[in-house]
Amino acid sequence: MNYRVRHLTRYTYGERVLVSLNQICLQPRETPFQQRLDFKVTVEPRPSTWNTYTDYFGNQQSVFTLNQPHQVMTVSAESQLAVQDAPVIVPAASLPWDRLRDQLPRPQDAASLEAYQYVFASPFVPVGPDYADYARPSFPAGRPVQEGLLDFTRRMHREFVYDSRATHLGTPVAEVLRNRRGVCQDFAQVQAACLRSLGLAARYVSGYLRTHPPPGRARLVGADASHAWISVWTGPDGWFDLDPTNGVAAGTDHLPIAWGRDYFDVTPVRGVILGGGNQGITVSVDVEPMEENEAELT
Repeated sequence: MNYRVRHLTRYTYGERVLVSLNQICLQPRETPFQQRLDFKVTVEPRPSTWNTYTDYFGNQQSVFTLNQPHQVMTVSAESQLAVQDAPVIVPAASLPWDRLRDQLPRPQDAASLEAYQYVFASPFVPVGPDYADYARPSFPAGRPVQEGLLDFTRRMHREFVYDSRATHLGTPVAEVLRNRRGVCQDFAQVQAACLRSLGLAARYVSGYLRTHPPPGRARLVGADASHAWISVWTGPDGWFDLDPTNGVAAGTDHLPIAWGRDYFDVTPVRGVILGGGNQGITVSVDVEPMEENEAELT
């Protein structure tokens, strides 16, 4: 499947912003199952300076400044992606989770060494016994790791309530686990905290999710979401992506932009301003299928 993704972020300010420094992480990753056909980003007003670099985790980050006074800033990113189905998984054939846990501190190759860094706490994802206790019912001794991960993902989906008013960007993971309410960012970080507390390697993924309207209803432009899920190292089977918000393994409707330890590493748009007063933000994301010949012509 080929997709076109449009992501629009618009900031409005009650007073003029005199100068701002901004950072964006919006270019989708290339993976074995996702090819980036095209990407472009436009900022209004026109930036005074612009610098793009690849961060420690392999994500593309761009930093720009606006040195002219303004009361509105828009960041518009458009991507074209080709996505392929991943191989069918057989969860029962995956490595026992506790054997994988015991192998992680002794990485035998570069891939295992890279994975091991995601076992530890990070700025937004703590580790501790409370998180391990919540995950443990899904991981009895000897259970295949992918079976346990799917069970845990489905259990979180049953027990947590999606509530956009329950949390904000700074809400601690402990509070989300206690109240069982939040949004996709919260659920991904809770799940990562629980799995890391068991000794497994879990990274945070930022991306897009294609949604499907009810039968007979047209798609709504902007109805698709900027989304978050996790990816867990499963040893010989590589990384296994899971979406606790929807209780599923991630598939071709999940389009990764970036990954890191937590939300802090892959924030789509952030910055600091001088002036501005009260501010508002609106975000619109549209994910639509493309015809293959349309992608080839662009």
